[in-house]
Amino acid sequence: MKGNQGAMVLAPPSPPPANPVAQLQTRIKELETGFRAWLAKQPTAVEAAIVTATSAAQGAFIGALMGSLTSDASSALPTPPPNAPGLNPQAMASLKQAQAFAGGPLVQARNFAVMTGTNAGISCVMKRIRGAEDMQGSMAAAFGSGAMFSLVSGMGGPNQALNAVTSGLFFALVQGGLFKIGEKFSQPPADDVLYSGTKRMLTNLGLQNYEKNFKKGLLSDATLPLLTDSALRDVNIPPGPRLLILDHIQRNPELVKR
Repeated sequence: MKGNQGAMVLAPPSPPPANPVAQLQTRIKELETGFRAWLAKQPTAVEAAIVTATSAAQGAFIGALMGSLTSDASSALPTPPPNAPGLNPQAMASLKQAQAFAGGPLVQARNFAVMTGTNAGISCVMKRIRGAEDMQGSMAAAFGSGAMFSLVSGMGGPNQALNAVTSGLFFALVQGGLFKIGEKFSQPPADDVLYSGTKRMLTNLGLQNYEKNFKKGLLSDATLPLLTDSALRDVNIPPGPRLLILDHIQRNPELVKR
């Protein structure tokens, strides 16, 4: 009598179903990466035209949404007749500025499409010319978008050319300030540069909690080849992590060579 007769064979468990949302996000990210790679290989004029068109479409959607939310406010604004006697020019300019930001959906869609499209197009061209996205390119794009927004929206006084230059300068100064602020916060602190290798080593070993111990003892990247058990003990690192750190340093050919 065979012992394996009647034995039940269990099928391997089926893998859990894939998340359709995650798959869709991954697919969209792959398409976006591929599109950006293809766009970077195109001539400057082609890339600028595509970037301007796509950004203008996004701006038009945002403007239409904002216009639909502020349509009630725009209808409440008075519309004085042109060349009305005794009308204060400054009051007229303020009214036009309010109407520029409180127009209907179509008006706001046009304004934002021109502003965002101009900004994206100039940024694209400046990045190709200068080879990087810097503050000068961002300020030039902001100046162009501000000037075009002033022209299409009709905000300001009767001198449209002066108003366009003034709006462009205002947009450029604001963009320059925002760029410097973002640049300041995006840069790591100066002392972190001295501990980049140390941080990477501790992260690989799962000992990132002891990064503050290294900084407290001034054990920077330059001291890694010189580390000893007593030096690690002096900065209050337990025996187990000390052994892992010293073993990692001994197995690292670059650190051993240094």
